[in-house]
Amino acid sequence: MKKTIAMAALAVAVSFGAVSCKKKVSDADLQTQATTVVTSNPNASVEVKEGVAHLSGTFADQQSKDAMIAQLKAINGVKDVMDMSTVAAAPAPVETKSAVDPVVQKKVQDAVKDFPTVKVEVINDELTLTGNVSKEQAKKIKQSVDALKVGKVKYNYTVK
Repeated sequence: MKKTIAMAALAVAVSFGAVSCKKKVSDADLQTQATTVVTSNPNASVEVKEGVAHLSGTFADQQSKDAMIAQLKAINGVKDVMDMSTVAAAPAPVETKSAVDPVVQKKVQDAVKDFPTVKVEVINDELTLTGNVSKEQAKKIKQSVDALKVGKVKYNYTVK
């Protein structure tokens, strides 16, 4: 009986010893693994302290940030991930605007409405008249457009 109790006590002691002797992963090893994961984003960095990964930097979008956090949490030995990173703001849409005022373009279109072969366009940010006209029509068009004082106009029509 004494032998049985002694063996049971020894078995319990050994099992507790085995559990408490479980190898702990060092912060240096975790740092190496975490740095390998984070290298996929050059704008991010990670530092491991006491088993906690501290993620900082900038990500292009929330999905890539969330994926990085999940990869860090998957490292065996990382207890938690402290997220100190940000998501880059989406660039403001670039508004392309013609150098020619639509009101000016409309005035010129009205001035040449009697000449159906003449087209008013904005080409390379210049108000341009294209089409086929006679010599007399060309004079009338030029006078009408010049009277509007709209600035530079390119007369790119064919005179027949």
